[in-house]
Amino acid sequence: MKTNENRNFQALFKEERYLILKNYLYNYLLRKRAIEKCLNQEEPELILEIGSGISPLTTFFSRTVYSDLSLDAIRFLKQKQGKGYYVIADGIHLPFKSDIFSHVICSEVLEHIKNDLQAMKQLARILKKYAGCLIITVPHRKCYFTNDDHFVKHYRRYELDEIIKKLKLAGLKPICLQKVLGPLEKITMSFVVYLFSIVQRHKPSKEIFRNPGHNRFMKFFVLLFKYANLFYQGYIWLDAKIMPISFSTVILIKSILSNKECKVSDIK
Repeated sequence: MKTNENRNFQALFKEERYLILKNYLYNYLLRKRAIEKCLNQEEPELILEIGSGISPLTTFFSRTVYSDLSLDAIRFLKQKQGKGYYVIADGIHLPFKSDIFSHVICSEVLEHIKNDLQAMKQLARILKKYAGCLIITVPHRKCYFTNDDHFVKHYRRYELDEIIKKLKLAGLKPICLQKVLGPLEKITMSFVVYLFSIVQRHKPSKEIFRNPGHNRFMKFFVLLFKYANLFYQGYIWLDAKIMPISFSTVILIKSILSNKECKVSDIK
């Protein structure tokens, strides 16, 4: 049975404004860049992307399985992208055989799952035993939990020691840690969500958003939104680069299967 939160996410995929603008967001573009950079250093055989939604992060690899809890998201993505394989799946009950994927991508997903440790165990189960690699991104630092986290239904943000401990309990060994986003992104998104909540109260007419391909206003707005995000992501990237990891708002962790213990100091 679907919860109210799941229904809220399903509703997003029927919201035309969301579908049009999502792939141009600077934070999505920077996560995509970081993950593709990791994958380019590897030789993926078969990739699984968990929680791909309408904006997958692995668009250049044909042997990719895209999975999401939302039927609408999977339908939209399959129609838009075509290549790859598409599966409706729950993160804690993955319908895949064990020891099958060379790479699993799980970006901004674990914080949406109540039993995140069970999800990590599932990710470890489906990884190839001797060549499997898990790449995750998660929101970092509990002190950053604010209005934008509530808006997108986060259960939590992670401290580094906490996420490392859970990965170890799931049978994984973190081998690489990267900063993806910094405090400037957090300030930006908190402000954007605040403005969006004000706009939502006034309930603007949806007429202006219909038939965006033939609507001059929408075409101009999408173009402006796209290039503004392309420009702004440079500042966000620089902010993440120069700030210490203790200030990072999103981190990337690459892990392999292991029965050995791993300390935070072991991560490169």
